Amino acid sequence: MKSLMLFLRYLLLDCGRWCQTSTLRDYKTISERVEHEGLSFLTITLPSFGKDFEKSLERGSVGRDLFQGFSWQAGLPVFLRGFLDQVFDSDSGCLLDTPSVDAIFSVRQITLAFGKMQLPCTEKRTKAAIRKYVECEQDIKSSDKLLDGSFELNEFARIGRLLWSDLFQSVDEDIFYGRIIPNHSSGSVANRLSSNAKWSHLTWTSRLERIFPSMEYLFSGGWGIRLDHHGDVDILEPGAEQPVRVVSVPKTLKTPRIIAMEPSYVMYIQQGILHSIEENLANSFAGSFISWRSQDPNQVMARQGSITGELATLDLSEASDRVSYQHVLELVRNFPNLAEGIDACRSRKADVPDHGVLRLAKFASMGSALCFPFESMIFLTLIFLGIQKSLKRPLSRGDMRSFSGRVRVYGDDIIVPVDFVNSVVGTLELFGYKVNASKSFWNGKFRESCGKEYYAGEDVSFTKVRRFLPAGRKDVQEIVSTVSLRNQLYRAGLWQTVSYLDGILERLIPFPYATPDSPLLGRESFVDFLQPTRMCPRLQRPLVRGVVLSGRSPRDFLDDYGALNKCLTSLQQRESTDLPVGRDRHLERSGRPRTVDIKTRWETPN
Repeated sequence: MKSLMLFLRYLLLDCGRWCQTSTLRDYKTISERVEHEGLSFLTITLPSFGKDFEKSLERGSVGRDLFQGFSWQAGLPVFLRGFLDQVFDSDSGCLLDTPSVDAIFSVRQITLAFGKMQLPCTEKRTKAAIRKYVECEQDIKSSDKLLDGSFELNEFARIGRLLWSDLFQSVDEDIFYGRIIPNHSSGSVANRLSSNAKWSHLTWTSRLERIFPSMEYLFSGGWGIRLDHHGDVDILEPGAEQPVRVVSVPKTLKTPRIIAMEPSYVMYIQQGILHSIEENLANSFAGSFISWRSQDPNQVMARQGSITGELATLDLSEASDRVSYQHVLELVRNFPNLAEGIDACRSRKADVPDHGVLRLAKFASMGSALCFPFESMIFLTLIFLGIQKSLKRPLSRGDMRSFSGRVRVYGDDIIVPVDFVNSVVGTLELFGYKVNASKSFWNGKFRESCGKEYYAGEDVSFTKVRRFLPAGRKDVQEIVSTVSLRNQLYRAGLWQTVSYLDGILERLIPFPYATPDSPLLGRESFVDFLQPTRMCPRLQRPLVRGVVLSGRSPRDFLDDYGALNKCLTSLQQRESTDLPVGRDRHLERSGRPRTVDIKTRWETPN
């Protein structure tokens, strides 16, 4: 904790130097409140201050309903007053005509830096998050009843056909002609199988068997190779299927992330359908509005919106858990093979801590391979339904095409024209989704999307502290995180903070200058520095002494049809990170290393 406070002290000094203001009083306030409130002041209270600051930018003024728990003087909070005075009028609290972008960045960097630390929540907060997961189920059922047979639902289906018919037709044909190449991911599964054990697991379901026969998919990944294990397959009827296993994983100290682990046999097919969707999306009509491979288009459009004020950035709360299966069925209704394929690999029940096994109204929990793409499709369809309501006339494909470059969806990160915001927000809420008001912007010059934030075209994105700072060489994850933190802060120009982190790292590891492409854990620099080197005798290139990450996958022996299936699939999907073509011994060791260490050696800095 002491090292974090020192880190924050240097961070305040850097930001104060940028904005030519003293931060001594601010540091004293933080120190006193951390002493009384503990780490939660840094991870919960300060981020709340930062979110209220963003709301004030959106409103154009500071309101007394914000910054609760902080003292005020005239029209602004006393805390961080030296920065706030450069953004808002000190008496009225109104946004200045030309606020300091450096001050906006500084307030965000100071207050939001610790909001995403990977720390376990209290049991009380975890149980509250689980209750929200269950409550979402009731909300979905209520929303489905209200929309059943409505004009809005029919129009949703019509717009969905305009957007997705060519994509869905291609995937439907891939399923019909047996072109789906299933795959196993590296993540954990509900049936607790190791990475390689998934490939030889002989469990299937009767729902999968109808459209993805085990003889063709379980044993040969679609390659049509006949093996002699078909009689050993355990075909589960719907009542005997294993539910998804709902668990919490660290997100913030305020609330955990709730995910669900799918059984390996349904995830196997989910990955195959996902691959088909991704391969066909780029050439489809909706490909200019949506993508899951790059966040860059959203970030570029967010910056554009902060300059022109014509584009809004929206964010949804509990987005994955609120996607109704009925909405998905409406989209794929005219594509029988796709509809049956999705249904076959969708888990219908969830094993929820303290609540038992529940039947799911949602399409899928976060953890399903198809959750993210279908939530994106649902949201894009609803955006155009909202635009249609605002225009008060049916949309055509030509109308939709005219919005290219003005509408974009990446998961629950949404960009729409400001002129249609109210209609789009109303439509999303009508279908049971919640717009996160604290992370949605369209009134001022601040915009946020896909991890990038802009004010009037200037990048005011802040750097997040993910872990505690390392105390010793054995704190490997903390060392790796701190190296990344140091380099991000260096690129942001916070030199005193960087110098402090350099001092910590230099005491623990050799810490040479290195580029991001180097295998070394090294420091980035805009300037070339002389450092001790020696030449590689084989490749004749300079080497420097530093540390590299070292970890071995656990022993996980695979042979027989499982080994054949994995190797054939790796040839078909060479880009898969779980199937490294040409890597030695992947049939003997597989999965994520249980422990990671660092080793000192001579390596190239470039």
